[in-house]
Amino acid sequence: MRALGPIDQLFLWLERRQQPMHVGGLMLFDIPEDADPESFVHEVAEKMRQLTPPVRPFNQHLQGMFWAEDDEFDLEHHFRHIALPEPGRIRELLAYVSQQHSALLDRAKPLWECHLIEGIEGNRFALYFKVHHSMVDGVAGMRIAQQMLADTPEEKTDTPLWAVSRRKRTQKEESNNPISVFANIMNTLRDQVSTIPTVSRELAKAIRSSYHHDPEYVSVFQAPRSILNQRVSGSRRFAAQSYDLNRIKAVSKTTGCTINDVVLAMCAGALRTYMQELNALPEKPLIAMVPVSLRRDDSEGGNQISMLLANLATDLPEAADRLAVIRRTMKNSKDRLQRMSQAEIMNYSAMIYSISGANLITGIAPKWQACNLVISNVPGPQAPKYWHGAKLSGLYPVSIVLDGMALNITMTSYVDTLEFGLIACRKALPSMQRLLTYLEDSLMELERVARLA
Repeated sequence: MRALGPIDQLFLWLERRQQPMHVGGLMLFDIPEDADPESFVHEVAEKMRQLTPPVRPFNQHLQGMFWAEDDEFDLEHHFRHIALPEPGRIRELLAYVSQQHSALLDRAKPLWECHLIEGIEGNRFALYFKVHHSMVDGVAGMRIAQQMLADTPEEKTDTPLWAVSRRKRTQKEESNNPISVFANIMNTLRDQVSTIPTVSRELAKAIRSSYHHDPEYVSVFQAPRSILNQRVSGSRRFAAQSYDLNRIKAVSKTTGCTINDVVLAMCAGALRTYMQELNALPEKPLIAMVPVSLRRDDSEGGNQISMLLANLATDLPEAADRLAVIRRTMKNSKDRLQRMSQAEIMNYSAMIYSISGANLITGIAPKWQACNLVISNVPGPQAPKYWHGAKLSGLYPVSIVLDGMALNITMTSYVDTLEFGLIACRKALPSMQRLLTYLEDSLMELERVARLA
């Protein structure tokens, strides 16, 4: 048995019918030219249905405040094979993912589903996978997905995602002995107590920065009210697009900013245009929550993340000014984290965002939010990947929206592209897919700032 961490528990507490707390990914594949397009995906489905036992975390289900192995695992509950109705456009694929991502996972079983989707135009098929955020974070999920894929079309990759062999579990991880479980809990408590001095110092610095209105510091009380910050329904809209990563790298190199700074500036420009069209742009700048991975090992379960707040400077009309503000505020946040250990960062984040988390759970202060949206970047494969001989042509993340945060922008790098996945409440944000066009417009504007266009 493995105890749930505090962040894992938070994702479970936050879940409601209109607020599913699972993340996912959409993989798009090209059927091999030498394969029979009529039978290829059916053969893949049959191989996936072969009796292959799941491994951690896919064989784990909730048992109180612990993860325990599911002795009644039923693959048919988790694996679906469907065909899109003709003409099988990307529009229909995204509509299907939107629908499936709106549905809750069954907590009585391991919290994941896998959908194999055929009938996509251009001789393609897709794999949509969703897993509860309490089980894995984005970086761990990406690592698992990459281990399923092959480097060449000739390499055999028959093992399904839920059964990919990874590192050997240690005796400590496998033990169900009550004494061992108690010892692990006590060790965790000891580690938590040791972080108190550093966390207290950093909290004091944060309070002073907020009190003195330090322009480089972004607090949890800065985000303005906006159309992004309303109650969400259970209905989702998913939109996805690929952008040339080399263009973003060129802007980064010329301006001296990080790639992530440039991506945040892309999002800021797109959001400014979208909200201006709706006559809904706040006078104060939007604030984005940016998850940062703290994972330093090859573990596959739980969450090891912290959060930064970025001032998107959407109140400024010039892209160069927005990029400068984003760069300064992100550097300030990163400098703070570099002064702390992994455990200290997680406890500092828990303290800083505890009020916001409590508000999300209880809704006690519906007109206040720590941020306006989440913007996340998960590193992906740097070389082409294959599965059952089929080339991976697209890899799009599908994330979470919350009450008070009706939009989430997550991206994954793949070879020379940056794959954007946008998920939003369908009722709260009309025509959200227009943001894909505005992201391109915003990148072109940043290229003009860098004098690359």
